[in-house]
Amino acid sequence: QVQLIESGGGLVQAGDSLRLSCAASGRTFSNYVMGWFRQAPGKEREFVTAISRGGINTNYADSVKGRFTISRDNAKNTVHLQMNSLKPEDTAVYYCAARNTVVYYSARYDYTSEDQYDYWGQGTQVTVSS
Repeated sequence: QVQLIESGGGLVQAGDSLRLSCAASGRTFSNYVMGWFRQAPGKEREFVTAISRGGINTNYADSVKGRFTISRDNAKNTVHLQMNSLKPEDTAVYYCAARNTVVYYSARYDYTSEDQYDYWGQGTQVTVSS
């Protein structure tokens, strides 16, 4: 099992930047595909970005591509989400998610769906004012 704790959220103005962090417990962080999802008021949780175990491959939702960057530091059991040029529509609770690929691995997974992850953080609020 792994516990995920997000941090770095806050209230910013449009055009500002934020850097979210997700700290994971355990010794097997490098076995986990990591992702970020977000849920805006009145909407379903949506995929934001994901990063492979070694950090070589990344995927981004079209809505954030070019503005957000995901990264990880396996030595520190952390994953980050750098958010630049924030827009009011980015306002949401942001969740860190993990999939232990040693416990279960599927080549069919693209890690863009929440049901493809087995661990979730409690979320951190990001509010972008206009």
